[in-house]
Amino acid sequence: MEQNSCPFVPNFLLGCAGGIQYLVLKRATKNPRKAQEKTLRAILNYAKDTEYGREHKFEQILNAKSADELFALYQQYVHPNDYEDLRPYVEKHKHGQPNILFPGKPLLYATTSGTTNEPKWVPITKEYLNNIYGKMTKVWLFNFIKNRPKVFTGKIVSIVGKIKEGEAPDGTIFGSVSGVTQRDCPNFVKKLYASPSAVYSIEDYTARYYTLMRMGIERNITLIVTANPSTIVEMQNNVNEYFDDYCNDIEKGTLNPNLDIPQWIREQIQPYLKPNHARASELRALKVRYGKVLPKHYWPNLQLLNTWKCGNTKVYLDKFKDSFPEHMLHQEFGYFASECRFGLVLDDTNNTVLFPHFHYYEFVAEEDLDNPNPTFLQLDELQYGKRYCPYVTTFAGLYRYNMNDLVQVGEKFGNTPTVHMIQKVNGIVTITGEKLHERQFINAVREAEKTTGLQVVFFIGFADLEQSTYQIYYEFADQTISQQQAEHFTSLVDDMLKNTNMEYKAKRDSFRLKPLITHRLVEHSFEKFKAQCIAEGARDGQFKLQLLLQDETRHSKFKQLTLS
Repeated sequence: MEQNSCPFVPNFLLGCAGGIQYLVLKRATKNPRKAQEKTLRAILNYAKDTEYGREHKFEQILNAKSADELFALYQQYVHPNDYEDLRPYVEKHKHGQPNILFPGKPLLYATTSGTTNEPKWVPITKEYLNNIYGKMTKVWLFNFIKNRPKVFTGKIVSIVGKIKEGEAPDGTIFGSVSGVTQRDCPNFVKKLYASPSAVYSIEDYTARYYTLMRMGIERNITLIVTANPSTIVEMQNNVNEYFDDYCNDIEKGTLNPNLDIPQWIREQIQPYLKPNHARASELRALKVRYGKVLPKHYWPNLQLLNTWKCGNTKVYLDKFKDSFPEHMLHQEFGYFASECRFGLVLDDTNNTVLFPHFHYYEFVAEEDLDNPNPTFLQLDELQYGKRYCPYVTTFAGLYRYNMNDLVQVGEKFGNTPTVHMIQKVNGIVTITGEKLHERQFINAVREAEKTTGLQVVFFIGFADLEQSTYQIYYEFADQTISQQQAEHFTSLVDDMLKNTNMEYKAKRDSFRLKPLITHRLVEHSFEKFKAQCIAEGARDGQFKLQLLLQDETRHSKFKQLTLS
């Protein structure tokens, strides 16, 4: 495989562009309270003449004489928001109305699953795109060079979504911000991608993984970027199954004609494909030598792998442990969601350096989450090692927006606390990014009851990280219901979850989430479970149970209550 010994051009250009923004970031983190006051004033001034700004007295808030007064007035006039609170405003934007949440209209929408049947449409403004996905992306790429100077000596495998998945009623596109980020990255970086962006429009996931890996495995890959580590597992599964087919395609310069790939995509891919007998021979020799061929064998020069490493991702990391070259840096992707890119990870820790000069952050301590009137803390008030739920205000129309996440505070960058993701809160469970809400699960079970006529006395679901699935437990009113009937019931629940949660569907279709596993419970299962918990010290008056959760202690109790 060919390798550029000195990636002078990308290193120099990113050193200039990214280095400047890195210094700006460092300067902002020296005094986070001052930076946060300046940022909140800028956001409020930006949106003060909008419908939301007028309703919530942004201009009056801006009359504050100090940071303390500004933060207090903002909390007084703007209540904390979930997406459903903002949906009516977003709907106006979607139907073409300008100046609702922010000046003008959005450039695009990022779509992600919500707590109802309707997905969230997260608006992305020009201001937000230019700063967060412009300036900060250059810092991100510059950071790669700082950690691994040879990261751009080869090609890049970057897994992103489709730029355009559809249009709002007014014609504004909705799609993947990651796809837009790749589209708008510097031209000298675009030339390093191992495959064209059209690959991400392949609907069939097996064909998509095959194409990515057939093209990637032929080349000298030195950087892999994909937020979700479960994607790495599926990519290697594809290698394990189709390795010989890759070799045949690489030798001939072809792409398997039996794959479900539209002709227009094949035409865009074709210029990347040339007969490569030497590489095909190398790959076949690797299989003879190692049997199971891993990334450390076919990508020995890989410098950096960028994925999530926090939250529930450990189960996937364990699945590809020891699969990559020892010299490679596996860097945390950072605390990042469709609603907001909170910051960047700049070293070999899991800690995200926040952007105090672009977002305004507030936090509620973990122990205060159930308080109907919690105390909202400023960025500079966070304590090392403690856990908080973040609320964010952005230049894209999110105001005091509840991220429904639990983050933990790490070491400071400058004088600004860093954070890393722990888990979702408030009834949301996620194994691999699907963000499944308890309400969606309950509604799916109720719809399955209507469809089948079967009555469920009690039910509960548990996230199973090890198997990348959900274990579903039902107590049917009719205890003679067979396992086969119960599994059919679950198949309906699965279908309904796919219909109501677009990210759940994407993860199931791409095999990152495995089929649901069905269990039947004995009669009076909840009562028996509760009695056991109280016997172990739980207080009866405060006994609460979510119906969808990640909790191995409680899960183990229900395992003992199943019908054989």
